[in-house]
Amino acid sequence: MTPIAISCGEPAGIGPEIAARAWERLRGEIPLLWLGDPRHLPDAVPWQAVDDAAQAAPVSATALPVLARDFGPPAVPGAPDPAHAQGVIDAIRDGVDLVRSGACAALCTAPIHKAALIDGASFAHPGHTEYLAALAGTDEVVMMLACEALRVVPTTIHVPLAQVPARLTPDLLERTIRITRDALIRDFGVAAPRLAIAGLNPHAGEDGKMGGEEIAMITPLLDRLRGEGFDLAGPMSADTMFHAAARATYDAAICMYHDQALIPIKTIDFSGGVNVTLGLPFIRTSPDHGTAFGIAGKGLADPSSMIAAIRMAADMAQARGPR
Repeated sequence: MTPIAISCGEPAGIGPEIAARAWERLRGEIPLLWLGDPRHLPDAVPWQAVDDAAQAAPVSATALPVLARDFGPPAVPGAPDPAHAQGVIDAIRDGVDLVRSGACAALCTAPIHKAALIDGASFAHPGHTEYLAALAGTDEVVMMLACEALRVVPTTIHVPLAQVPARLTPDLLERTIRITRDALIRDFGVAAPRLAIAGLNPHAGEDGKMGGEEIAMITPLLDRLRGEGFDLAGPMSADTMFHAAARATYDAAICMYHDQALIPIKTIDFSGGVNVTLGLPFIRTSPDHGTAFGIAGKGLADPSSMIAAIRMAADMAQARGPR
């Protein structure tokens, strides 16, 4: 089986720990290949250096396969070191190269610390997603958060709430819907995706009494896409979209802004949510949490989201099939 590549993420955070614990849980199920400095792994984890991805599968049953990199200084839990920045960036880039070449099936990225990357390597991207898009040569990417019970996509992401109405253009919403629908077919095996589209305003604007975006922009766009054969519900009142009976009626929910999407999924499955980047020419997943400096190195980190991210990456690779 082709391994899943795991980029190390911030060495001072919980990334190395949750990767090691994920390997312990999955070693008989999914072969892994960790990219990073093995000195940053927990002391007790058995690891073995490999020269290429082809060696990972036989090694993975008894040790964590590592494509070793020398990051220079040792890592101190909870204290990010800008000297590690270039190593972190290179691990992501090398992971992308392995997946695009077919040597690995997918890339699962551990959390990064953007300030350290900026200070240590003048990192020019707002985050992981934008860097991956640049490596792929595209800006047509969408962030999905997914768990077994729910998939959500925020149309605008890290935007102040006051700026959302201006950023929420028909073109952006249409691209988000199209990329999501295509990914559900290609990567999740959903033959005829059903999408629920949230309104921007309370009660989806309540016929214009609580805001006009639904009437002026969202509804006309959805009607046009329905004419192309898209199965779209909405614009819906966001406060009635996420109970169990409602969730059973769609395959993914398209939301208008960050918290509208992330509050329901983190309420439903706080530990098991997965961040998936849609629209890339390769598969990328990530745990839906940050570096957690406060508990790094203490053996307290929950690997559930990393395990879910690895499993989802493997499932997506199987859905895409051989290239």
